[in-house]
Amino acid sequence: MGISWSRGLGGKSHLKHEERQEGRMKGDSSMVLQAQEEIIEMKDVFSVKLKRRRFVGQKKGFQNRPKSLKVFVNPSSHKREATHVYYEKVAPLFKLADIKTDVTVTEYEGHALLVLKECELQAFDGVVCVGGDGSVSEVAHGLLLKAQIDAGKDTDYIPMPVRAPVPLGVIPAGTTNILAHTLYGIKHAVTAALHIIMGHIQPVDVCTFSTPSKLLRFGFSAMFGFGARTLALAEKHRWMPSNQRKDFAFIKTLADLKPEECELSFLPLQIPQEESHENARLNNGSMALIVVQNTSRTEFIKHLKRYTSIKNQFNFPFVETYTVQEVKVQPGLKCGLDAKENTYLNAASAEGNYPWNIDGDLMEEASEVHVRVHPQLINLYGVNTDDLESSQATCNCI
Repeated sequence: MGISWSRGLGGKSHLKHEERQEGRMKGDSSMVLQAQEEIIEMKDVFSVKLKRRRFVGQKKGFQNRPKSLKVFVNPSSHKREATHVYYEKVAPLFKLADIKTDVTVTEYEGHALLVLKECELQAFDGVVCVGGDGSVSEVAHGLLLKAQIDAGKDTDYIPMPVRAPVPLGVIPAGTTNILAHTLYGIKHAVTAALHIIMGHIQPVDVCTFSTPSKLLRFGFSAMFGFGARTLALAEKHRWMPSNQRKDFAFIKTLADLKPEECELSFLPLQIPQEESHENARLNNGSMALIVVQNTSRTEFIKHLKRYTSIKNQFNFPFVETYTVQEVKVQPGLKCGLDAKENTYLNAASAEGNYPWNIDGDLMEEASEVHVRVHPQLINLYGVNTDDLESSQATCNCI
């Protein structure tokens, strides 16, 4: 039996045909033949199941299964692992599922955006990004920007953007993979690929970040203040190894910790009291605004340590949280500051620009930034893990 299993890895169908002929010649019983037939290598079963579902019309479970995908691979993501992850783990699964792919290995920042602007998206059932949160954000921005261009909209001012025409798949292969973890509950490339193959679709809210005169970008999250200045300082030291650069920027910004001066206004989300525990989920048209006010460095460090926790992460007197639809941030220098403090407030930015950390990408802007959330603007391959935690999840894929 072990020999049959090993030989089955190479070409099971041809081997079975030879065994049938030999069985007839020697008069072997059908019982023996049946036992041999039951030894099937696992990936063959997976392939057959997918093809059977497609053959019968995919009426259950695979209605959104893609047949053609545009794939972007960021070879610079986290220790340059993305190329290996895609070609060794993901591409073979796409091939088994009979999904055609058109792959672009990006060569520089903004490459995926340029390709998407010229891409004929109607030729594909979906777009896939292999990389970290920064790469995913760029592809999502390009996908939505392309949708506005095709709809004939002015891309400098988009109060009501149109939805992305095809879903976006996220294969986690970066330093930070927050979006992938939200969709799959785990940073796991094969899990992500299976969600794409089976066509699991999750509508997701997207924000626009705009000045009074132009659209900056589409995105999922942003930081102004400490998180943005840390990123700006890290970007100035790109000659350092990635982990060392981030640690240095974090410690340096923390050592020079000063309050940001800005005017903040927002539009609260009106929700029933019984739904307040479901604030700022993936697709309910809201975003979480977290305001950390001036405090001591010691208390701020306590806040940072608890930030990634699930329980009581914002339970500090200097932290305020709101569920909102829109936010406006108007940065400005505080009157009466000495030269050293004013120099700090303009550090990490040029000509009075203030840094923003949008999905891990640095943007610098001098004027007011207006953030709006747009409900279910894009479909992502995956599921809402919040829903899975509150329900009895079952598998209907077999």
